[in-house]
Amino acid sequence: MKLNELRNIDGATRTRKRVGRGIGSGKGKTGGRGVKGQKARSGVAINGFEGGQMPLYRRLPKRGFRKPFAKSFNAVSIGRILLAIEANKLDANSPIDSDVLVKAGVIRRAKDGVRLLAGGDVKIKLIFNIAGASKAAIASVEKAGGAVNLPVSQAAAE
Repeated sequence: MKLNELRNIDGATRTRKRVGRGIGSGKGKTGGRGVKGQKARSGVAINGFEGGQMPLYRRLPKRGFRKPFAKSFNAVSIGRILLAIEANKLDANSPIDSDVLVKAGVIRRAKDGVRLLAGGDVKIKLIFNIAGASKAAIASVEKAGGAVNLPVSQAAAE
């Protein structure tokens, strides 16, 4: 195959409909927009309009609240970290934090920090310097002789 022989598969692209180009084209005069009115003009945006009836988005009650400055954490289970240690991507002897997890490929990018979740049986001594952890994860790591170092605000909440 040569570069000059490359082309799309049949049916991959459609030819553009030329609208409003005379009666003979079959799409002349109104250009497929029906008759006159608001929708026949350009710049129409009436999504959610129900003909004067109270629209659905106004009939339903408002509910819930979203924190404007909520923090987003990377949730990582102990099992994922143990798999990375077995694959020699992580060093079990050095402290594990978000930067180390990114370099090892366990997480794609560090958001506002890493939150450790239980989900694996720890048999080696691990030290974590992370933003948060579940009580079960802390208990599992400390049972194996390791430590989970949390920021002051998280440690006070536990």
